[in-house]
Amino acid sequence: MKKTLAVLVLCLSTLLASAAMAQFTGPSASGRPSTVAEARDVRLGSYVTLTGHIVNHQRSDYFTFRDDTGEIRVEISSGVWGGRKVGPETQVRLMGEVDRGPAGRYIWVKTLDVL
Repeated sequence: MKKTLAVLVLCLSTLLASAAMAQFTGPSASGRPSTVAEARDVRLGSYVTLTGHIVNHQRSDYFTFRDDTGEIRVEISSGVWGGRKVGPETQVRLMGEVDRGPAGRYIWVKTLDVL
């Protein structure tokens, strides 16, 4: 009986917590608006929001992103694209984490918005 009650309480608290998160209407964590030039100088692990254009595909999930201050490599997984078609003329907003790999600094993109 105690085990059944404990399981019931755990299930109810999980459902209530999930419902509370789904109804949140306040701001979410995001990177501060930045430029490519600023993204080159921020601490690794920082989140940035960039506005500009994806100008070419390098390989696999890696692309070149350009704004008025320069270019940087970005990693965009297929799930982030969400089936949207984006060309070099399409303005986008990317939010992602600044990271570094063997080829240098890049942005690991978490969200992509077509503007």
